[in-house]
Amino acid sequence: MSADLVVRPAGRHALLVELPDAERAGAFHAELLRRRADGTLPPVTEIVPGARTVLLDGVPDPAALTRRLTAWTVPAAPPADGDVVTIPVEYDGPDLAEVAALWGIPEDEVGARHASYTYRVAFCGFAPGFGYLTGLPEPLHVPRRSTPRTKVPAGAVALAGPYSAVYPRATPGGWQIIGTMPDPSRLWNTEREQAALLTPGTQVRFSPLGARGTARATTHDAQSASDTSHHGERPNSSER
Repeated sequence: MSADLVVRPAGRHALLVELPDAERAGAFHAELLRRRADGTLPPVTEIVPGARTVLLDGVPDPAALTRRLTAWTVPAAPPADGDVVTIPVEYDGPDLAEVAALWGIPEDEVGARHASYTYRVAFCGFAPGFGYLTGLPEPLHVPRRSTPRTKVPAGAVALAGPYSAVYPRATPGGWQIIGTMPDPSRLWNTEREQAALLTPGTQVRFSPLGARGTARATTHDAQSASDTSHHGERPNSSER
């Protein structure tokens, strides 16, 4: 791993670790959390994952930590475990037909295909409560729209490149919209102890809704999962 990462200073007491791809960034983030939990990571205030970076803030001795990081051997990220947040979705998005064509399947099969995978929040950014979810196989990655929308509605379930996401509020955006979450207010609620429902490392499943708005398959719904404590980090801004 030491040959794959670049450690750069970010102010007087922070380090920005750059990795070659999202997979190795995720593995490095998981290793940082593991070492912090077992007490072998020197003190840091915050660990903030990004698409291909991890920011370490509040580092008392950046030079010493840089030497340690570059000597690490980092294993692949372990399989995700713990609680799963399940988000109900009505697969009725305006880009459903386009995504179906890109995937080479009938339009009415897109929802079942998308909901058949377990996702992981790789990092957060762009807007409060917006999590970038990995887990969609590479053959199903889709490009961003050639012309972004000036307003994507809150609750839009969308795809772009390797990521899935749910928009917590109405904003501009260029992702392919395939569905709608009925109650997006669950994604960001400042009255909860942890405002964000989706934090780095959280597992996510999507549950297709039937014609009457009932889930065809149920595990935990997003409301009950919102009461579960997830230990994530401060969101990192990124392009939507």
